[in-house]
Amino acid sequence: MTRTLIAGFGNVLRGDDGFGVAVLQRLAERGTASDTVELLDVGTGGIRLAQELITPYDRLIIIDATTRGGVPGSVYTLVVDGVRSTNEIDMHTTVPSRALEVAQALGPLPPQIYMVGCEPAIVDEWTMELSPAVASAVDRAVREIEQLL
Repeated sequence: MTRTLIAGFGNVLRGDDGFGVAVLQRLAERGTASDTVELLDVGTGGIRLAQELITPYDRLIIIDATTRGGVPGSVYTLVVDGVRSTNEIDMHTTVPSRALEVAQALGPLPPQIYMVGCEPAIVDEWTMELSPAVASAVDRAVREIEQLL
């Protein structure tokens, strides 16, 4: 039985930065959570992810707005194959890479780690609305995650 943690990052008050949380909500609506799949709303406190990973999981899927230079609304699925080591633990860690570094300092990471990201259009305005391009990418991200499961 493969245990999977799906973690959504983002600030829902900053437009497209709330992408990870929006995808997590859609997964919850679809009944994705089960005995073997847990959904975690990390928000902007990455330390929550590090704390949750003290419990062993076989697979981790992180969802977040990801700036990679593409067209807004582009969905990226990446395999995380390495995490830097760190000796400092920041209780306000807000980005997935730093949260993974902290989690690794606390114990072993899951053997399978994926990142499902979306190119944002708007992250600097105070709004709870996703841009149209990113809102339309939510279902594409859900399908990507369902394929990973």
